[in-house]
Amino acid sequence: MMRFRDGRLRRTLLAFGVAAAVVVPVSGAARPEIPAPAPASLGRVTAATLPGAYAANRANAAEAAARAEGYGAGERAATLRAMASPHRDFLAFDGRGTGRTAEVFGDLAAADRVAVLVPGSDTSLDSYSRLRSGALALHAELDRHAKPGTRTAVVAWLGYETPGTVSPAVLTTGRADGAAPALRSFVGELHRINAHARVSLLCHSYGSVVCAGAATGPRGLDVADIALYGSPGTGVDEAADLRTRARIWAGRGSGDWIADVPHTSVGLFGTTVGFGTDPVSDGFGARVFAAGDGGHSDYLKPGSVPLGNLARIVRGDATEVTHA
Repeated sequence: MMRFRDGRLRRTLLAFGVAAAVVVPVSGAARPEIPAPAPASLGRVTAATLPGAYAANRANAAEAAARAEGYGAGERAATLRAMASPHRDFLAFDGRGTGRTAEVFGDLAAADRVAVLVPGSDTSLDSYSRLRSGALALHAELDRHAKPGTRTAVVAWLGYETPGTVSPAVLTTGRADGAAPALRSFVGELHRINAHARVSLLCHSYGSVVCAGAATGPRGLDVADIALYGSPGTGVDEAADLRTRARIWAGRGSGDWIADVPHTSVGLFGTTVGFGTDPVSDGFGARVFAAGDGGHSDYLKPGSVPLGNLARIVRGDATEVTHA
């Protein structure tokens, strides 16, 4: 029986990958890259230079908006103009290609608790509003229940080129392997800006593969908690394989289609396809939190069970987290 299931899985993944390999490049070829300037040169950002970094990134976004407008890319230009607003703060910004951003909500330099949202597939400048909405909802939830005198901040980190949901890249750790060093470096930057902050990673879908890759690096990852939600797997067999002292959490909504993705890995043409053990399974060894009955995109929905639990994890209120 196991041999049959493995064979069927191999055929399914191979068929999916071949189909995606044909579809994605053709669709991508029809969308030439929109021109944008290189990122602003910020140097080593500290708490003192943070306002200047924000201003430089807003100016860069404004220039990117002007170039997009001149190119005739009206929707991208509108997105970039909104990012250039004086009410927006970006610790990192790159308007080229699919985009790279790290938007800050709250006072990063003074925060006691900092959450970093690491998104999954199909997240780019053009779909960024979904990530931003989740960050706003989380920040509001954190502030709503914060202990007196405790300050919070949330960072929406789009620091890598996410794979398409229907693409070969979403089946392997390739994009995550490239993103993991950038995430480790970013966490280090946060600690330089604010040495006393308690940092947590909240990793959605393919973002959980990125977070696991960052945590298995040679120097580990200096964060308090790593929460994996809507995860297809992480690329490691169990939580103990992650080189971090962080508490590892996992949650999945009962309506999330990711539950139907085979939680295994197979070798195809010299590449490992799939991400192994289901993070919410007993065998993985994470702390499983209740994630309600929502779907794959509902974890940061205002008023939802998973949003409440993710906020408790960020605040360090482990005993108050509800469990499945």
